[in-house]
Amino acid sequence: MAINSTPRIVSILVVEDDPVVQKIMVLTLTKAGFSPVVASNGIEALMQVKVALPDLIISDVMMPEMDGFELLKVLRSDPKTNFIPVIMLTSRDSCEDIVGGLNMGADDYLPKPFDPDILIARVRSKINRPPVPVENLIIDRQTGLLNTQNFQTEAKRELYRAARSGKPGCLAYCELNELPRLRERLGDRADREISEQVSIVLQQTAHPLDIFGHDPSGKFLILLPEIDQNECKDYLKELSDNLSSLSFFADAESVRLTPIIGFTFFEKEKDFKEVDEKTQMALEYARSQMDLEPKIFNDEAKRTVEKLRHTAQEMRTVSPVTRFFQDSRTLFQFLITTVMYLVIPYLIYWFLDRIGADITPVVYYIIVVALLITAVIIWIEGFLSLKEKNPPEVPGLKYPPASAIIAAYMPNEAYTIVDTIKHFLELDYPNKLQIILAYNTPKPLPVEKTLQQLAKKDPRLVLLKVEGSESKSQNVNAAIAQVTGEFVGIFDADHHPQKDAFMRAWKWLVESCDIVQGHCLVRNHEASFIARMVAVEFEAIYAVSHPGRTRLYGFGIFGGSNGFWKTELLRQTRMHGFMLTEDIDSSMRVTEEGAIIVTDPLLVSRELAPGTLKALWHQRMRWSQGWFQVSLEHFMNAIRSKRLTPRQKLGAVYLLAWRELYPWISSQMFPIIAFWAVKYHGLNKIDWLIPIFVLTSLFTLSVGPGQAMFAYLKSDNEIKRHKGWFWQYLFFSSIFYTEFKNIIARIAQIKEVMGERSWRITPRTNKP
Repeated sequence: MAINSTPRIVSILVVEDDPVVQKIMVLTLTKAGFSPVVASNGIEALMQVKVALPDLIISDVMMPEMDGFELLKVLRSDPKTNFIPVIMLTSRDSCEDIVGGLNMGADDYLPKPFDPDILIARVRSKINRPPVPVENLIIDRQTGLLNTQNFQTEAKRELYRAARSGKPGCLAYCELNELPRLRERLGDRADREISEQVSIVLQQTAHPLDIFGHDPSGKFLILLPEIDQNECKDYLKELSDNLSSLSFFADAESVRLTPIIGFTFFEKEKDFKEVDEKTQMALEYARSQMDLEPKIFNDEAKRTVEKLRHTAQEMRTVSPVTRFFQDSRTLFQFLITTVMYLVIPYLIYWFLDRIGADITPVVYYIIVVALLITAVIIWIEGFLSLKEKNPPEVPGLKYPPASAIIAAYMPNEAYTIVDTIKHFLELDYPNKLQIILAYNTPKPLPVEKTLQQLAKKDPRLVLLKVEGSESKSQNVNAAIAQVTGEFVGIFDADHHPQKDAFMRAWKWLVESCDIVQGHCLVRNHEASFIARMVAVEFEAIYAVSHPGRTRLYGFGIFGGSNGFWKTELLRQTRMHGFMLTEDIDSSMRVTEEGAIIVTDPLLVSRELAPGTLKALWHQRMRWSQGWFQVSLEHFMNAIRSKRLTPRQKLGAVYLLAWRELYPWISSQMFPIIAFWAVKYHGLNKIDWLIPIFVLTSLFTLSVGPGQAMFAYLKSDNEIKRHKGWFWQYLFFSSIFYTEFKNIIARIAQIKEVMGERSWRITPRTNKP
């Protein structure tokens, strides 16, 4: 089996001290499909290069501390960086600067102001045809190890030598179990940083004759010449132990990795494909065991892998029609929603008009009123959120024993959970703080030994492996029986609450409420553009919408994490595993029974946001479908509830009914305008200056800037200091994100009607 190769995103380091130019370049490069990383001067650039080597550098010339020329000198004087293409950027289009930069080793020059299309063309030119000496092309830039082709050349040479001399050798492949999820969460930059750090570990433990390579899929290739079987096993086991015990860093996130190593011996073999196939099978066998033990190719490995492959083949053996439907299900659902909200309304308007009953004017005014109502409510929520509210001060307050439940699905969150547990053990609380890790895993994992060691050192940590669990709700329900605290905080595996979180929560719970929901703050906002936009969105949600809605409607919502419950209420309520958003379901159940939920934007816990659009899509799809389930389950219950006030029932109508209808209503302008364009023979025949249309459009469009403004005013200082992010979010939300979420909401409803339910756990990393 050939070594797999998958494309990766090109990383570009932008070195520019002008923040406006920096933002323009980042947006231009991101739009073109590149992964930009920024630095404000040469010193910062060298620090970024030490973390992970970029594919290309674009550097301004005139910068403080270290200018572009000095940076270029340093890059070209270091063998590790002298091959990186560098495009110099300057506001002075002088012959002297151009000649000087090119003579010092610059690969291209671009004067400011620049044309974005020309910039992208020159970047692609240097990426596709890198100006690297031929002798350096044998090296994988990402790690400094041999690339795939040259590693295979060395391996073939070693096979020939071993066959002639009779001295055996070993071929081993090592992959990192968490790397695919790290790529999905943090993007290609995480792959680069992790790979570079692992390559350092490999080279530090190497014997003089050892040869290492790295392929684009992230696999490490290890060639051990003239080594006996026992020595090889010991070496690879030591390597596995080292990699699993170390903390690595990906975009400032601390992660623990699970190495998977498969190997085979060769002595008389001369065909590299044969040895490669055996090593791949050993790697697949090691992947199926995932026990930190390097696996050698033997009959057991061969039988196991062949059985796994046969099973996988059987699962793939479905009819072409079925496979097409499975692969295209979401696209099919998108087309269904498009027909429902665009085509069918248009046909209805057309048919009624043909029989003399044009209802579009009436429908138009209904839509206008609907949009106005939504806009007014959003503005009211924003203004209500401006008033800061702290928990009441209780003289002589005593803090009771407290508990924390951390729910984790270990195959996905194994490499984040150790740092999370360590963070919880360092929290400030004047009484006993019990920390329950309730987790499920389909097979034993190496990280469990580390957790057991932590539990031995600190009795506050309780490890609860929930056998047979398939959801967070089952983990939480199992942990409730172990809770000893008078109140309990519920957290996901990536959450780092503030030091005094439990003390602040108790100040609310002691007299004011039954549940308090805190502020979830994104801490991996530097990971990607998507993570930054989610960071701003979370400020709009947790610092503005949640507290504003709580004050407007008279009840809050438990958001699933960083929420604190009175223990007895949680025991009585439990979580329903059949709900995709068990947190919202439990919120409505307790609210209908008269419990009080408050929201505190100053009760902060830092979590990890999705770093890619794909991860964001899966997360929001689950949220949207879960909300729809809750709406179907609880809308009528809330309306009938004798414990809810009219104000709270009105809030339930907005949260449960209106939010499900709005994605359909907000899009109805399109079929109406299309109908009018056909009826009146062109858009130019429509009177766009009708006062009500102009005024309502302006007011509705003001919602986006208003949300961005309120989010900025109420955001945590960690996010607020990045003012540009809020402008980017306003632009991003206006042209793409709002409709993106509406599309998800419509598809989620179709998925629920079709009975398609799936729980996708977002891969996470942890920050120290």
